[in-house]
Amino acid sequence: MLLSFSTDRPLKALGILALAFVAFKLFVFFVDEPIEDKEFAAEFRAHYGVFALNKPERLDFAGESVPLNDPEVYERYDRELLVNTYWQSNGLLLLKRSRRYFPTIERILKEEGVPEDFKYLAVVESGFMPVVSPAGAAGFWQILPETAKGYGLEVNDDIDERYHLEKSTRAACKYLKEAKAKFGNWALAAASYNMGMGGLERQVQKQQSSDYYGLYLNGETSRYVFRMLAVKQIFEQPEAYGFRLRHKDYYRPYSVRTVEVTPPVADWVQFALDQGVNYKALKTQNPWIRNSSLTKAARSVYTVQIPLEPQEDEEVTAEETPSTDRKRPIPQGSSEGETPAEAGRASGTGTAEKPR
Repeated sequence: MLLSFSTDRPLKALGILALAFVAFKLFVFFVDEPIEDKEFAAEFRAHYGVFALNKPERLDFAGESVPLNDPEVYERYDRELLVNTYWQSNGLLLLKRSRRYFPTIERILKEEGVPEDFKYLAVVESGFMPVVSPAGAAGFWQILPETAKGYGLEVNDDIDERYHLEKSTRAACKYLKEAKAKFGNWALAAASYNMGMGGLERQVQKQQSSDYYGLYLNGETSRYVFRMLAVKQIFEQPEAYGFRLRHKDYYRPYSVRTVEVTPPVADWVQFALDQGVNYKALKTQNPWIRNSSLTKAARSVYTVQIPLEPQEDEEVTAEETPSTDRKRPIPQGSSEGETPAEAGRASGTGTAEKPR
């Protein structure tokens, strides 16, 4: 009995200690957990916030004043500014890409006599990507095939100049200048790019108004110019909307040399290899090449860009990149035809890498 008692006693003591330890841990858990939650919530409140955005004192599009004193107009603008400000990842990507493409677009707009603000139309339409819509609109400027041909672009199985940055930009400029002459102001010219000249003209006549901001239009076209205005505001003052980029963060323009090519071209792969690059590099620089060969040619000579080896120590400087330190949208389109952009894209849903 003495031996049994002496053996059980330490076991009982260990059991009591174990129970005490568990009870202590449970007590600490239930007491500390709410405190931890409170601290976590306080930390969240201290470091996170979603802010309303200030109303600009004045706003213009292509030199034309926007009537922000009208509450309905301001709320339409505020909606687009909020959506694009808080789609941060996409906005950052668009800002980075802008340094690569804006210099070419800005130059052509100036040469064609189109206000520089229309560079934001390309951002809204494509997000600087060679995308294709379900309706068949393609390229940075989202031009439909027949419209492209009507403005002098070559579109066939081998060549599609809607993907040619310079040529498609000039075609878009032609359209916009025609629309401006027809409607009398740049806001309606921009709206017609989305809705089509015919569809917009019917609404102008029906409502007896040539004021974009006062017209009752479909949802997409009603938002269209405001998306451009929001993108403009963010691109011109990126830090004011939370986008912080250094010069080296922007994507550089490609360094290329040009080669004049006379068709036919039997094999673009072999052509690329003969030029010292691979097929991928050739296609990246010349997305208007749509086939592995060139047999259906409407022109006698084509200018092909050949990429040069990038310099590792190159860095974008402010001098190299006019007006893009300042400063993303949604799919555009409507159902009334005669528009270079795709018709019928879903209203208000957004598409990857396009401003909302």
